[in-house]
Amino acid sequence: MKNQIDKPRCNCGVIGVFGHPEASLISYYGLHALQHRGQEAAGILSLENVKPKPHFNIHKGIGLVSEVFSDSNLFTNELNGSSAIGHNRYSTTGASDSRKNIQPFHVNYRLGNLAIAHNGNLTNAKSLRDKLVDDGAIFQTTSDTEVVLHLIARSRQSDQIEQIKEAISQVEGAYSFVILTDDKLIAARDPRGIRPLCIGKLNGSYIITSETCALDINSAIYLRDVAPGEIVVIDQNTLNTKEIKSFQLVEKTPKDVKKHCVFEFIYFSRPDSQIFGTNVDKMRRKLGKTLALAHPASDKDNEKVIVISVPDSSNTTAIGYQAGLQKLGINSKLEIGLIRSHYIGRTFIAPTQKNREIGVKIKFNIVKGVLENKTIVVVDDSIVRGTTSKQLIKLLREANPKEIHLRISSPMITHPCFYGMEQIQLKRRRNQKLP
Repeated sequence: MKNQIDKPRCNCGVIGVFGHPEASLISYYGLHALQHRGQEAAGILSLENVKPKPHFNIHKGIGLVSEVFSDSNLFTNELNGSSAIGHNRYSTTGASDSRKNIQPFHVNYRLGNLAIAHNGNLTNAKSLRDKLVDDGAIFQTTSDTEVVLHLIARSRQSDQIEQIKEAISQVEGAYSFVILTDDKLIAARDPRGIRPLCIGKLNGSYIITSETCALDINSAIYLRDVAPGEIVVIDQNTLNTKEIKSFQLVEKTPKDVKKHCVFEFIYFSRPDSQIFGTNVDKMRRKLGKTLALAHPASDKDNEKVIVISVPDSSNTTAIGYQAGLQKLGINSKLEIGLIRSHYIGRTFIAPTQKNREIGVKIKFNIVKGVLENKTIVVVDDSIVRGTTSKQLIKLLREANPKEIHLRISSPMITHPCFYGMEQIQLKRRRNQKLP
């Protein structure tokens, strides 16, 4: 149903684990927590320190994390090692149905093994790729992430960290990288800090991941975010001294350069995560409250206004909106008016244009007893085309409400994003008539 979804989509979630005897299993749990960031494919790569030299083990496939890693024996028989990185994929570049494009990617080059997983989008990938191809590079995928592997492998620097710094300094756009070598876990974040990336600790081991929810599921402690423009290195010395090495991609990252993606707060991230130093749930409640103060809704007969969310991403925003109405003295109540099905699956047959209404009915159903003869406010987080909203309003009318008000917590989307969001073609639409 990919073409039917009327939401912007985020590109991927990443995790890296260093110094834990069950690194791949920790990565697996973390990817479960990050499933919302990508549902097309998943992969985990582990580092096994065996003689005569360390080697990578990898397992990846198309599907949800639970589908790709359905065999529990994978973690004891195949993905051995005390370090690992993992990736959930939602494609913005590269064919979505190609196994070759599933990360992590890995190579063996003159300084040993190296693997990478990436959340974001490199805006100059094509020009870098063209130059590398002209220089004789052979690409195995259509993903922008592979460009970074080639840049590292072709660097003439003798030190591996310097190679990575040199390579990353050439790329532009949004990136949160986790990189695994024979003896190090490395993370890097673009100077604008567009996508989130954080560091946690689990007993004596370390975890780097997109969101803190992947730390919580593993009972790990949040330490800090990877700063914009920072490269962090975790190695055996870190395990011994508890000191994380840090390097800057640029001399200084002024505060006014930071440009965090607003959709991480509005839609992408889980409400129980902390990103960019702020709790997502708290931010969404604040958005809802601010929305209510700016655009309240009341009942013409002074009866109770029913506030409902479009589950699940706008649940906490609706809580904030109802709190805002209460602050204004408007009698209101938060209710569950829409029930969402969580069992559609990736292979659901999309409805035809002739019967588009079935698409929204497959996903949502109304609670008529809550909505009948009531003034209702439907709170959602964002609109791209508005097609889903129109179908939802039509569905809600079947409950015979007195009035329907639609409130959106996101500012109007007027331009495309090139930093790791998939959006359909956008048009300027300030006013649209609802059915």
